[in-house]
Amino acid sequence: MLIFEKSSPGRTGYSLPELDVPDIPLADMMPGDMIDQEGKHLPEVSELEVIRHYTKLSQKNFSVDTHFYPLGSCTMKYNPKINEEVAALPGFTDLHPYQSEGSIQGALELLYSLEQFFCELTGMDRFTLQPAAGAHGELTALLMAKAYFNHKKEKRSIILVPDSAHGTNPASAAMVGFTVVQVKSNEKGNVDLADLERLLTPDVACLMMTNPNTLGLFEVDILRISSMVHEKGSLLYYDGANLNATLGKVRPGDMGFDMMHINPHKTFSTPHGGGGPGAGPVGARGELVKFLPTPLVNHDESKKLYSLHFDEPLSIGRMKAFYGNFLVLVKAFAYIISLGKEGLLDVAHLSVLNANYLMKALSKSFHLPYDRTCMHEFVLSIRDWKDKGIRALDVAKRLLDYGFHAPTVYFPLIVEEAVMVEPTETESKETLDDFVQALICIREEILNEPEVVHDAPHKMPVKRLDDVVAARKPVLHWESEEL
Repeated sequence: MLIFEKSSPGRTGYSLPELDVPDIPLADMMPGDMIDQEGKHLPEVSELEVIRHYTKLSQKNFSVDTHFYPLGSCTMKYNPKINEEVAALPGFTDLHPYQSEGSIQGALELLYSLEQFFCELTGMDRFTLQPAAGAHGELTALLMAKAYFNHKKEKRSIILVPDSAHGTNPASAAMVGFTVVQVKSNEKGNVDLADLERLLTPDVACLMMTNPNTLGLFEVDILRISSMVHEKGSLLYYDGANLNATLGKVRPGDMGFDMMHINPHKTFSTPHGGGGPGAGPVGARGELVKFLPTPLVNHDESKKLYSLHFDEPLSIGRMKAFYGNFLVLVKAFAYIISLGKEGLLDVAHLSVLNANYLMKALSKSFHLPYDRTCMHEFVLSIRDWKDKGIRALDVAKRLLDYGFHAPTVYFPLIVEEAVMVEPTETESKETLDDFVQALICIREEILNEPEVVHDAPHKMPVKRLDDVVAARKPVLHWESEEL
């Protein structure tokens, strides 16, 4: 029921004290065309009705705090509330970006320390903390790559992207003006070395990779790939979307990557997606450090002072106003120092353990395109039931009825009817077992009552929508019949 339908004439949810200031007509304060002359209908409800109505609506939502959220490629793990509390401290929330350096030494120290953590964890030499999200980090790094080759007076126009890559990779490359060329995967789900060698021409500026890749598989030939790329004078870029799987175990810099971005809103605690803003710090090694956006935070050990460093002639300039999404970075800092070295290693250990546990449990009931040890995520396929009219989307919708947010579907594109599952390290064995049982039940429904799965969901407030119409003609507001 809508809040408008709860309306009862004369009912009110608030009361105001008697007016103790001059009563000025609204028409004297604003232009007439801005005043609602018709008196549009608003619901007349009590405060209690308002509270109950919106609280019940919130309970119909799926969130990491209320449901298992196995959204592959997105690392939707539980975010400890202590990190939210730290970021809400007045010493952080009351800061203003125009304050003098002397009055923000604590904030600068935090940013400097976080950068050092990122460098230690990844093998990069320096980081910019400006970019506002992962794709924004990709854009930053590719602008740096373009500036790097322009400085060397080399005309390189091609970016290589594996066919299993995130869609933001080719999009970011195209925004910078590069031509995107796809690299094939081999039968094991890794980069096809023969195809890569064929495509590595003198026009290639950079190869963009995720390791482990979007199939959840580690690129076993990464050192060979790095050597091949660098022999051609090209750069190797690391998409940090899957860093959760290798945190503290292996560093992108040691694999040979020249630049990378990190997603603190995935790997380091901050709510992801609609839960809040993101961040996409970009790291670089060697000569590429000169092209990082400014300002960077420097530390004068002798004076024990932190300062903002702007004087980098080759810098690509700012990518975001001020110093990035500061409170997101505060949460990442709190997450790292609360877990410590051993805790961060456990993140990688448990995320890989949970993924392999699920994969093994489900491989007997669903088609597994790449039957090998996975990292933090894995991909199943629903292709075997297309003859029954069942697609990956149907399974995803049916999972909602069982109380689970759907995994990622139809991605990566190289797997037909893909269902991509990432349990993360924060879920218990009991939750994983419940998820397995739900999918096994759905499989039985597919075999015996396929229409139940095809028409799902059945228990949600909104049933199956026409996705195209919902996207192109959304209904965004309620209209009273009285209007």
